[in-house]
Amino acid sequence: MPRSVYVLAFGIFAMVTSEFAVAGLMPQMARGLGATVPQIGYLITAFAAAMALGGPFMTVALSRLRPRDALMTLFAVFLAGNVLAAAAPSYPVMMTARIITGVASQAFFGVTVSLAVRLARPEVRGRAIAVVMNGLMVGTLLGLPLSTMIGERFGWRAAFWAVGVLTLVAAPATLWGVPPVGRADGDGAEGGGLRGQLAVFRGGRLLPAFLTSTLIIGATFSAFSYLNPILTGLAGFATGTVPYLLVAYGAATVAGNHVVGRLADRHTIAVLVGGLALNAAFLAGFALLAHVNVAAVAFMLGVGLVGVTMNPAMVTRVQRAGNAGPLVNTVHSSFITLGVMVGSSGGGLAIDAYGLRAPLWLGAALAVLGLLTLLPERGRSRAAATEPGTAKASVPPA
Repeated sequence: MPRSVYVLAFGIFAMVTSEFAVAGLMPQMARGLGATVPQIGYLITAFAAAMALGGPFMTVALSRLRPRDALMTLFAVFLAGNVLAAAAPSYPVMMTARIITGVASQAFFGVTVSLAVRLARPEVRGRAIAVVMNGLMVGTLLGLPLSTMIGERFGWRAAFWAVGVLTLVAAPATLWGVPPVGRADGDGAEGGGLRGQLAVFRGGRLLPAFLTSTLIIGATFSAFSYLNPILTGLAGFATGTVPYLLVAYGAATVAGNHVVGRLADRHTIAVLVGGLALNAAFLAGFALLAHVNVAAVAFMLGVGLVGVTMNPAMVTRVQRAGNAGPLVNTVHSSFITLGVMVGSSGGGLAIDAYGLRAPLWLGAALAVLGLLTLLPERGRSRAAATEPGTAKASVPPA
């Protein structure tokens, strides 16, 4: 595995830490900006919406640059957004800062995943995606608790200054550790330039792959978004215990991501089917036994193992359905972000209507829907594998 892939993962870690910072500092930020806690919650929604809607346009705008140059531009935009957030004198300024950082983060994800694929040998591309995605998993494991700890000890603005420092470390590391290959639009590589990347959206193969990814992430985040009230309100854990349980959840995502990365290249659809089936079972079990604290923790860790950890297989499937260009990866990330929004907002509505177990049942239902979207492709794969002389062709190149 090229060392440059690990450098790319560090950049994603910085992005994810900024994304999660608001979630752990809502009361402090509300007091500091003269806003309500729900208004601070809208900063999370705005960040996600900026990622989903603005990221692809930013990717197109940078498409003629070399990938490394595009990443350096995005680091600069991201740093400016975090400095603005740290110094924000009012809520509208903070909202502007979150939109800026959201757009930069999404484009960064797309360019980074595409570049990781180009840097790695074909037979280890799934592992390369998993390494890059470890930046996301470690961000879940460490980014949120670290930013929360810094914010509680030194004030919420310090958390955003800390992300700025992370950015100032990650940017030169990327400049020195990532080779200047090709152009960001895939010129001379997979994707065939911006026109080639746009052409694949005209086919019918990408949308089902995007939909599956949305449902996988939606199923997971319908539970993850409300783990704190579920663990305290149903499982009976003390508030002070929950951060340690969330760290255990984060560790499960790191382990699951490693395993999926090993299997994603050769068994893409099988991994997605197995992951969704297990996630549906874990979420349903969690809903049924949430009042039993040992069972609740076991099922929560199960969700961690097979939820967002499907990312390497999801990305591999999308790249096979389209190409490995940054625009395809960025649009895919937008559908993943849509899953976060569907899961978190749907889970909130479910709690209001039916109580704390409801988002877990909603997650199980979304996982089952995700399985249904895979049935046609699973059938095509089996049919192709049984035809004489087509077994090898049934698995297209990544």
